[in-house]
Amino acid sequence: MVKIIARKPLGGQPVYDIGLAQDHNFLLGNQTIASNCFNKSHSTAYGYVTFQTAYLKANYPVEYMAALLTVNSGVQEKVQKYIANCQSMNIQVEPPDINRSGLDFTPVGDRILFGLNAIRNVGQGAIESILEVREQGGPFESLGDLCDRIDSKLLNRRTLEALILSGSLDRFNSNRRQLMEDLPLVIEWASSRSKDRQSGQGSLFDLLGGDTTIATGGFEAAPKAPSVEDFPQQEKLRMEKELLGFYISDHPLKGVQEAARVLAPVSLEQLGDYVDRGTVSAIVMLSEVKVRNTKKGDKMAMLRLEDLTAQVDAVVFPKSFERIEALLQTDARLMVWGKVDRRDEMLQLIVDDAEPIDEVKIVMVEIDVQRAKNIQDLHQLKEILLRQRGEDHQAKIPVVAIVQSGHHRHLVRLGSQFRVQNSEATVAALAQQHFQARATTLLKV
Repeated sequence: MVKIIARKPLGGQPVYDIGLAQDHNFLLGNQTIASNCFNKSHSTAYGYVTFQTAYLKANYPVEYMAALLTVNSGVQEKVQKYIANCQSMNIQVEPPDINRSGLDFTPVGDRILFGLNAIRNVGQGAIESILEVREQGGPFESLGDLCDRIDSKLLNRRTLEALILSGSLDRFNSNRRQLMEDLPLVIEWASSRSKDRQSGQGSLFDLLGGDTTIATGGFEAAPKAPSVEDFPQQEKLRMEKELLGFYISDHPLKGVQEAARVLAPVSLEQLGDYVDRGTVSAIVMLSEVKVRNTKKGDKMAMLRLEDLTAQVDAVVFPKSFERIEALLQTDARLMVWGKVDRRDEMLQLIVDDAEPIDEVKIVMVEIDVQRAKNIQDLHQLKEILLRQRGEDHQAKIPVVAIVQSGHHRHLVRLGSQFRVQNSEATVAALAQQHFQARATTLLKV
């Protein structure tokens, strides 16, 4: 590397970006090779941008994350990651709202409101019309009011269905199935009113008062279908995800989130830290399942896993597939065990075993802080658990210690080397040595 010892101004000169098809070193005038031609000004610029974004995130976290979500709204993996970051920053991302949402993700106080532009099947024209009419005439008060005030050419049935199933109209009625049943009746009613206005006829009530919001002649007169029960929660969330790209009002794994932090050593966002580090476990949901045949004719599966932090690909090879095939269903919530692999710079989990989360067993050992500090007691606990592990190293039941210190209780997940094969036998063995223990399941932790 040659050191620059002097510079001479040359005035205005044309400057060109250097683009090369392959890696290359540049030959300097003294016949030496310049192996690093990266301009230091680039480092300065990147450093300055990093400082600016760090400052914004630290001082304006809601506005910063809203901008980040808006810029990446078309990339599902990134949006899911940033929503998980919002949760870790105690910033709530609220579902879309027909009367509050704007075009993009919007900061509202200490929360972020989902933008209408990120809802599938809702076009730019429909959004512009919604915002314009809302600005001129005030908030929409019902499904009938919405359909009556906006031209059906801009707000067609497909768009209205997307607004209902994404939760944008929950303020009218949180029963989305009821809104879907009402929709065809309301569309026909609004269309009839529109035709009457265009022909100059209007309704008797319009002629009397000129106010289309009168209860007897306005949107409150819109027809309603017979009452029906709402969609099951799982189905409701599935349709919401189809339109938004991810879960926003709730998540099928949210109910086991706290238990997951204790029992599963990794979230999917952290998988990159566990490449070639042995078996790991994670609590996931299967968003996609594809069964394939190997060249030998054996069945295997390609999976898409997700949790509250990220989505990753996974593979189940024939030997494991034969054992857990019945569990591999779309939307199944499982605890999976496997090894993290990196191929072509992409992470994937090689799944060795799986179990439904409502069947995952756990051994809880209660121990006071004084006994937890006693080396002999800890050694005895270790020996008991290692004996319960067995010889074949197929144990997968995790053990969690509850350390009692005064009025405080701390959950401590013991390492994978202390997993056991039989929860009842482990509890009995611990009881013989005066350890208070119990067997339970993940959802009862």
